[in-house]
Amino acid sequence: MNEERKIEAEEVESVTPPARARVTPETAAETFGRKKDYLAGFLAGESTEEPKGGAGSDLQGAVVEVLKSIYDPEIPVDIYELGLIYDVDVSEDGDAVITMTLTTPHCPVAESLPNEVELRAMSVPGIRDAVVNLVWDPPWDPSKMSDEARLELGML
Repeated sequence: MNEERKIEAEEVESVTPPARARVTPETAAETFGRKKDYLAGFLAGESTEEPKGGAGSDLQGAVVEVLKSIYDPEIPVDIYELGLIYDVDVSEDGDAVITMTLTTPHCPVAESLPNEVELRAMSVPGIRDAVVNLVWDPPWDPSKMSDEARLELGML
């Protein structure tokens, strides 16, 4: 019981991230109820296509609009106008990759804000998966703010 335990450590270059789960939302009515009659939708002229992804697409614009609804808790400006979002890339398959930073590495919301950005991006219809890359280079500074954000903060 009083035996000495030897702890061994191994240094590695990198670790592969775990696979991300992809869930297709389905309501109970869709699972157990009557399936949609596609002929009726066709005759009514309804479109069943989801928006396509890609640079400058409607899907990318929808992700940006959702990101504009997330506000920094300390500054009364949304994170997009604040300049925290560096890039929003949406693939043809509906996978979103968002590159962002924070105002400082010691930001109090460093753990929760990237998760919120990921959840909000995944809430956009047509987005299959979202990944948020948190970067520190280039570092954020007030010059990255939009004119609307500067006006809101009285810096213009």
